[in-house]
Amino acid sequence: MAEAHQAVAFQFTVTPEGLDFHLSREAVKQLYLAGISSWKKRFVRAKNSFLTGVYPASPSSWMVVVMATAGSFYCQVDPSMGLIARIRCFLPESQLLSPESRTVVSAVLFSTGVWLSAVLLFRQTMRLLLSYHGWMFEPHGKMSRSTKIWVALMKVLSGRKPLLYSFQTSLPKLPVPPVEATIRRYLESVRPLMDDEKYGRMEALAKEFKEKTAPRLQKYLVLKSWWTTNYVSDWWEQYIYLRGRSPIMVNSNYYAMDFLYVTPSHVQAARAGNVVHAILLYRRKLDRGEIPPMMALGIVPMCSYQSERMFNTTRIPGKETDTLLHLLDSKHLAVYHKGRFYKVWLYYGGQLLKPRDLELQFQRILDDPSPPQPGEERLAALTAGDRVPWAEARAKFFSQGKNKVSLDAIERAAFFLTLDEEAHGYRADQEDCMDTYAKSLLHGQCYDRWFDKSFTLVVYKNGKLGANAEHSWADAPIIGHLWEFMLATDKFQLGYTEGGHCVGDPDTRLAPPQRLQWDIPQECQAAIESSYRVAKALADDVDFCCFQFSDFGKGLIKKCRTSPDAFIQISLQLAHFRDKGCFCLTYEASMTRLFREGRTETVRSCTSESTAFVRSMGDAGQSRAERQRLFKLAAEKHQHMYRMAMTGAGIDRHLFCLYVVSRYLGVESPFLAQVADDGYGVSYIIAGENLITFHVSSKYSSPETDSKRFGRNIRQAMLDIAELFDVPAKKAAK
Repeated sequence: MAEAHQAVAFQFTVTPEGLDFHLSREAVKQLYLAGISSWKKRFVRAKNSFLTGVYPASPSSWMVVVMATAGSFYCQVDPSMGLIARIRCFLPESQLLSPESRTVVSAVLFSTGVWLSAVLLFRQTMRLLLSYHGWMFEPHGKMSRSTKIWVALMKVLSGRKPLLYSFQTSLPKLPVPPVEATIRRYLESVRPLMDDEKYGRMEALAKEFKEKTAPRLQKYLVLKSWWTTNYVSDWWEQYIYLRGRSPIMVNSNYYAMDFLYVTPSHVQAARAGNVVHAILLYRRKLDRGEIPPMMALGIVPMCSYQSERMFNTTRIPGKETDTLLHLLDSKHLAVYHKGRFYKVWLYYGGQLLKPRDLELQFQRILDDPSPPQPGEERLAALTAGDRVPWAEARAKFFSQGKNKVSLDAIERAAFFLTLDEEAHGYRADQEDCMDTYAKSLLHGQCYDRWFDKSFTLVVYKNGKLGANAEHSWADAPIIGHLWEFMLATDKFQLGYTEGGHCVGDPDTRLAPPQRLQWDIPQECQAAIESSYRVAKALADDVDFCCFQFSDFGKGLIKKCRTSPDAFIQISLQLAHFRDKGCFCLTYEASMTRLFREGRTETVRSCTSESTAFVRSMGDAGQSRAERQRLFKLAAEKHQHMYRMAMTGAGIDRHLFCLYVVSRYLGVESPFLAQVADDGYGVSYIIAGENLITFHVSSKYSSPETDSKRFGRNIRQAMLDIAELFDVPAKKAAK
């Protein structure tokens, strides 16, 4: 009870003599320090907002302009050509201002106007420079004169150290491609998948669409691009993610893994303490804008918009569409362990809890012997099932009383933490260890991750960790930035004691974690069980194969004189052809963050060039030289398509937006009614010179797919292509 009393600033008791007040000095002190910390945070945000708003200028440059103007007047030179005198005439008469003071004020106003004009000019110039993408299409290692001039100008205009959002207003808008170009590229992408008869029908549909329907749709789309920041992103978020009524677990959410071969600490509470502290350090840098923006070539900024909703964000279910709840700040964490939910405060006295203090709090949760309340253990299954039942249950059972208070504690938390009861990670003596590790992160038990949170951090009992991230607010690279910072900070900056505990001594005065209270009736428990059955069936249908390809990595691929991404994508085409005996539409995501609020575009990597190469690998009559030539053509084509997608000249996002406009206008077009078949999902991470990690998923319910079989085909395809280029895999692996 002592800790609970410390959390109350004052208490009062009704006595016969009146009210008896008891102040808690410690609590008042903590409230005061928390207030000071809050105002400091507001001041830093305001300061950084100003610095971002005037970038690439600075307050010191404003002072230089003012001093230069003042110096000119001292030398009896009027740089304003009479404007300062005219400004002085419009200033209100006042006894407080002498004629000299009025002149000074006028000069300052003129200087400020000149300075702001220069800022606007710099920004417009920067936007024009960032609209140039010729550098991306030039041969590797070569640079044209125009690109050299462009690089020099970029360095001059962006020389000062930028904040995270310094370039946001200077980024160009995503252009709307011409309809003719999109249709031409679309037909080119489907040609290797169709025989002459089917392709002829598709050409006829495309021609009819281009001549009759597309011009009207395109006009609306161009108009939208004029008044919105990005003509794709809001519709993409709304219709692809938030309006989806099927489960987001497995279908939409994605995951991140821990170090493969290293576990900094095997103490679950300690690892959780360090990584949570590291994540909060990242959040503080994010709030202050101190994280530098991602830069291509070290000078081309990428959009940082998606980072804004990384923390304090939850997806709220609705009957027709979900919404995103985002708070400016959150001072607590929601934690799940053994079917129980907790609220853990992250600050004490206005200061972020140290790793050792967080370890203490998490250990208290691990040591808590109390059982789950009725309906509490599988409550999060509501977030794993269909969206409409979850929306109805939320409105009916969680809109008032203790249920609303507890749900608010979860939805308004900085993020969600699961202290998992299982042990996962890579083990050399367990063949399927990575498969079970990946499935655990992807769906867990279907009730031990809050799938609606921006991300759920999972810490296993053996110290391994991972994350499950909701997809609507941002794409995977955004979580990747956080993940790299967290792992590096945990391992190389915070560290552990010899016993595996966090460094330092815990503050035992901290109030223990708060157990969330629920009152879940039988009807709600039935809804929870129904959502759990839907999610469990979905999870059990996931056929997963995760493996490390260590025969070679970037080292060998570079010797093939192609990009690693193109090499792997062509290998996937070869593997799929061997697996199914046919080709299929293949979608690879590329980013469009060179544009403001850009997200992703699709690269259709099944091309005529790649299919020609794949067929040559099965043709015994083809020579090695011919196969090498076809491979290089396929790789060059893939790289060109990837660059086109990155620079706003993709296919699928334009067609998607045309389709949305057609639905708004009630226009039907067979050309836009395209449906892709299910198949394999493959993600890969190129980890260093000699390691590539593959994650292959499919469905057990599909009689045509087998993830392990496809994984073997990928491995063999990689090796077969490597043999074409006279560099043995074993040599590259050394």
